[in-house]
Amino acid sequence: MAATNSKLDIAAVLERLGIASVNSGACGRDWIAEPGGGELASVNPADGSVIAKVKMASAEDYDRVVEEASEVFQEWRMFPAPKRGLIIREISDDLRRSKDDLGALVTIEMGKILAEGKGEVQEMIDIGDFAVGLSRQLYGYTMQSERPAHRMYEQWHPLGVVGVISAFNFPVAVWSWNAFIAAVCGDCVVWKPSSETPLTAIAVQRIVDRVLERHGWRGVFTLVIGRGSVVGERLLADPRIPLVSATGSCRMGHRVAEVVGKRLGRTILELGGNNGVIVMEDANLDLALRAILFGAVGTAGQRCTTIRRVFLHQPIAKEMTERLVAAYRQIRIGDPLDEKTLMGPLVNRAAVEEMMQGLKTIQEQGGELLYGGCVLKDRPGGCWVEPAIVRSRPDMPIVCEEIFAPILHLIEFETLDQAIEWHNTVPQGLSSAMFTTNLISAETFLSARGSDCGIANINIGTSGAEIGGAFGGEKETGGGREAGSDAWKAYMRRQTVTINWSSELPLAQGIRFEV
Repeated sequence: MAATNSKLDIAAVLERLGIASVNSGACGRDWIAEPGGGELASVNPADGSVIAKVKMASAEDYDRVVEEASEVFQEWRMFPAPKRGLIIREISDDLRRSKDDLGALVTIEMGKILAEGKGEVQEMIDIGDFAVGLSRQLYGYTMQSERPAHRMYEQWHPLGVVGVISAFNFPVAVWSWNAFIAAVCGDCVVWKPSSETPLTAIAVQRIVDRVLERHGWRGVFTLVIGRGSVVGERLLADPRIPLVSATGSCRMGHRVAEVVGKRLGRTILELGGNNGVIVMEDANLDLALRAILFGAVGTAGQRCTTIRRVFLHQPIAKEMTERLVAAYRQIRIGDPLDEKTLMGPLVNRAAVEEMMQGLKTIQEQGGELLYGGCVLKDRPGGCWVEPAIVRSRPDMPIVCEEIFAPILHLIEFETLDQAIEWHNTVPQGLSSAMFTTNLISAETFLSARGSDCGIANINIGTSGAEIGGAFGGEKETGGGREAGSDAWKAYMRRQTVTINWSSELPLAQGIRFEV
């Protein structure tokens, strides 16, 4: 494992991003100087050191922030959408200027390697650019009326204050998928970030505040960092928030759906992903190897799109297994700020313990550990593990569970139908892929009887979705869609309009009602 040898001046990064030793975690129109929700320490998972502290929002602080966001919404919704888009464009420009620092902070606070940290900020920039173009669309359809001299069409109006609950593994990008689209749609946003990554949220809030203030706006984007039992539950039950977009575990998603659904609110749920890849005997194995390696080890296996199951066609199973094990032996684990590192630490000790328990269960159920799976103890305070490869059977119950860590199941199959059946057996349905050069195999995988996931790829991995497409999955993944395509419609309310420009009053369906 690589030694910690980063030359990055972390203190300077924090200073440039406006991160102090102790920071307010509540911001409406302005920052609340002394939030009353207690103190939270942000810990570097690479060495266990405290990066900085945050004063969390209390219930009263939360209410103040949401009330201010609700007031700002009354004005923001009437601000022309293309002008809202221009503000998002300026935010994207400021993110470009802060990309290196913000990407480094993502790495420091979350543990993903520096290339991925910067890539996450680039994703924010890209979705900002997408939102700018979207701001000049937000289109509705014109329909033909059955009544003479009538015009019928649909239009889309801003929805309200949108709640965004983000997870630690993508502490800034997923917020931007929601926030930038919601903002050009005319909504205001209340953000509750993960308690594992509060500093990145504060840094982003400071960036967007600066841009908004240049245009005379405050409170379009707001922030509440706090305990789930205090801030989170209050947000879910809040009738002032018509839409809650939540990223996290399936267990968390059930709670969000229950509470928000009880008040007939809307949800966008991005939950678990037990993603599978099928490798056919005719596949380009070099291509498959590179894709599986990044998909399984990137972000230390802590992506919702991480490859967790690989189905190997028997004729190539032995060769592919040997090549994967050999590739895993060469993975450089170490300081995530070192550009040569390929895998950083897990986010916390609980994640390490979950991985170790998962490997124990796999072996108890008949799985075979082929490589890795050890806790690396030569760096005290950090959350370091070796990524693991296991040979598994599709009937092992643990294969149906998402272990949020770098554990890769290898499962051999005989026929394509068998592989697809096993692939679809799990309750999650986010991302999927097949490697093949056979058109029939590829089209079968993409057909109605193929992959049951929200994302299906051929000859690329399950991670790295482009923002132009709608992102999300089926089954216990939640069914939500974010980012591109027409995902913007979730942040607006649809209105069907009919205009009678005649002096008659004909009724639809030929009904006559005369007195």
